[in-house]
Amino acid sequence: MSLVGVFLAVRALQALRKAGPSFVTTQTWEPDGGHFGIAAVLTGTILVGTVAIIVAVPLALGTALYISEYAPPWLKRTLISLVDLMAAVPSVVYGLWGVFFLQAHVAGVSRWISTYFGWIPPFHVDADPRDPLTSASVYTSSTFIAGIVVGLMVTPIACSVMREAFSQAPIGEREGAYALGATRWGMIRAVVLPFGRGGMIGGTMLGLGRALGETIAVFMILSLIFDIQPHILQSGGSTVSALIALRHGEATEFGMSALMAAGLSLFVVTLIVNFFASSMMARSRSGAASEV
Repeated sequence: MSLVGVFLAVRALQALRKAGPSFVTTQTWEPDGGHFGIAAVLTGTILVGTVAIIVAVPLALGTALYISEYAPPWLKRTLISLVDLMAAVPSVVYGLWGVFFLQAHVAGVSRWISTYFGWIPPFHVDADPRDPLTSASVYTSSTFIAGIVVGLMVTPIACSVMREAFSQAPIGEREGAYALGATRWGMIRAVVLPFGRGGMIGGTMLGLGRALGETIAVFMILSLIFDIQPHILQSGGSTVSALIALRHGEATEFGMSALMAAGLSLFVVTLIVNFFASSMMARSRSGAASEV
């Protein structure tokens, strides 16, 4: 991991020296013209990751609780295999599904959200959602759709971590809760969820780290623009990984250095997220139990 960081830093040094501190604040991406920065793509990366986690966490939590606490043994094995299989599906398959199936069905949901919640800045669109002449293309290729697809991609990762944490809740405490008259849901609230809190946080953060670096699916869905696009329902957006995929083939020597600088920024952000997740899991009861 250190060697990867050193490699990116060395290759990015030329671009970072030229851009200076403006590399973090500039929105445009014209490295050969001397105007380039990651403000727009980094904002888009964070927005896609946030939408993905909002989608993934309820699905992962509900699935993990059902598998560990409710499913009969014969069904539990099947569900675990299905969740693992979902994690093995290639990114391009998720991207194709998002482009050709999901966005046509989500456009109506996006219009409804912008109609009734457009006064909230992230849900605002630069068109009148109540106007029947407003094209559905306003709501396609958006951060919202890309976030949903990425959220489904990271759900198996978060689910696996949460499930392992829940399954290690002490038997004695479970039986003690039942002995005091708790229902199964009462036992889950009193024992399993507090015990697995670290696993829930860790799984969420690991999923976020995975979501921040997703490339192919986001590249296929998003209509890439290099301006800060805070309206998640509206067409257009960008991420660091999609920028690298788009400009890699045509980049000059200096342009490649600028792309390496963008990759270095994503590398640092992902490391911070994953180190935070690891520390939260290590300090939790479930993390300590899993080491034993």
